[in-house]
Amino acid sequence: MNPTDIKNPEYFHKVVDCQYACPAHTPVPEYIRLIAAGRYDDAYMVNWESNVFPGILGRTCDRPCEPACRRGRVGNGEEPVAICRLKRVAADNKSDISARLPVVPEQKNGKRIALIGAGPASLTVARDLMPLGYNIDIYDNQFAGGGMMRSQIPSFRLPITVLDEEVGYILDMGVVTHFDTEVSSLASIVEKDYDAIFVGTGAPRGKGLELPGLEEAGKSVHIGIDWLASVAFEHTEQIGKRVLVLGGGNTAMDCCRTSRRLGGEDVRVVVRSPFADMKASPWEKEDAMHEGIPILDNHVPKEFVVEDGKLQGMLFEKVKAEYDANGKRSLVPTGEDLVFMPADDVLMAIGQDNAFPWVERDLGVEFDKWDMPIVDKTTFQSTNPKVFFGGDAAFGPENVITAVAHGHQAAVSIDLFCRAEPVSKRPPPFTNLVTQKMGIHEWSYDNAVEVDKRFMVPMAPLEESLRNRKLEVELGFDPATGYREAERCFNCDVQTVFEEARCIECDACVDICPTDCITFTENAEEPVLRQQLSAPANNPTQDLYVSADLPTRRVMVKDEDVCLHCGLCAERCPTAAWDMQKFLYNVAKAGQ
Repeated sequence: MNPTDIKNPEYFHKVVDCQYACPAHTPVPEYIRLIAAGRYDDAYMVNWESNVFPGILGRTCDRPCEPACRRGRVGNGEEPVAICRLKRVAADNKSDISARLPVVPEQKNGKRIALIGAGPASLTVARDLMPLGYNIDIYDNQFAGGGMMRSQIPSFRLPITVLDEEVGYILDMGVVTHFDTEVSSLASIVEKDYDAIFVGTGAPRGKGLELPGLEEAGKSVHIGIDWLASVAFEHTEQIGKRVLVLGGGNTAMDCCRTSRRLGGEDVRVVVRSPFADMKASPWEKEDAMHEGIPILDNHVPKEFVVEDGKLQGMLFEKVKAEYDANGKRSLVPTGEDLVFMPADDVLMAIGQDNAFPWVERDLGVEFDKWDMPIVDKTTFQSTNPKVFFGGDAAFGPENVITAVAHGHQAAVSIDLFCRAEPVSKRPPPFTNLVTQKMGIHEWSYDNAVEVDKRFMVPMAPLEESLRNRKLEVELGFDPATGYREAERCFNCDVQTVFEEARCIECDACVDICPTDCITFTENAEEPVLRQQLSAPANNPTQDLYVSADLPTRRVMVKDEDVCLHCGLCAERCPTAAWDMQKFLYNVAKAGQ
């Protein structure tokens, strides 16, 4: 293998697994250290620069960072660091940070931008462009900003006060809001002669099931996301005692838990797939079951049962999952009798679709065979150069943090476009690599590695939370517990940096390494090299760190996948060939 180019910013970025997995690439270990130091304002601002909604995401994020966490991968059956809930610690304990927000210039740059939809993607675009002097108008059919964060995330998970505060930080920059305004024609926006238009309307159309009895069941059958919005805006305040929720995603979990708070006594989630294949996050399933809601898997809905014009329940076919050699799943009927489940109401939470009937097809915005706009995945520009898409509107339903990542990149593109520069000219990330030496073998960060179980987030009493749909269920870590959870972080952004000229090949680092991730060996092609290490490197998704040739013609090879960043190699090295250097990676924003 060729020597590793550690000057390439993406190399060490990939080693910081949690940050790399985050769509917005938030510097996770950086803000966790700040939390451990009690510097909550600083930790909040590190988050705010990157993911825009620390208090919201600290409660509701899908947490792609946590499955990537090294603690969960190399520990003795340990769970990952509670990265998401630590974000909330910073948000809950910060002081007034308004003085630290960007200054919006009074003298504008003369460019006008329209944002359609006031969800996380559009709000991110506004946050990035307002400090650059843009005039921004935002249109939304709701009475306030937030998009699906307001209409589809229940208050017991996301208090309105938190949502309003973080949305307010952006709108208070001087964004001109057009709320309670349904944009029914993109042409009507184009006619206003904006310099650029961003579409962040989400995936607003819930899917339904065309089954026998649907028409007769009438108003007893609801589309999940529409029903959640009706509850959020207080148009719906109750539901029948017997409720069936169809679907296995997070929306289904929100529907069933909301039903329990609105009068549902016998609430069941029914999903066609096996329990392990459900799309809902594991913690969402756990929370639903904690509230006494059974999840019945391997049941395919077949019919709504209606008698005398009133819904009585549903019939389901029992199936089993079979997988072929490629892992493709088929649901095969078991041959048993159909299963009847009683119901007064049915909530269908089986997925969401995009809907663009309001985008005229003669505006230069081309659509594919799935009726989705053709959007560049890097620039988020459509085939009409002036129109950009982001969030669920760009590529289909995802999550809040992905919408934020889209918003950042779309803002970069809009700024370039308005300055008549190529939108393909993407700004490089900001990176640095700084030694953590306080002495030859002493570091400026806590590098102790211990077995440490993840702390549980305290919950509100179940009886109280089920009586009040606005009572937040999770109470969050207090500062002391937040500190202890933060101490579980391995500081994966503090890199082991090797300097060949100092190495005397004594193998002291090999001897002391607790995971056998360092090997001095003859070089070879990667598949061979991975197998001739002290411990075979069997995860090809993480790189090997390979040095240049040493005097003995051997090379140093380190498996980045299992390195604990404990610094023992650097402490043990008699010549300081190893150094611990903190790597910071920030994605460039518009105007940077």
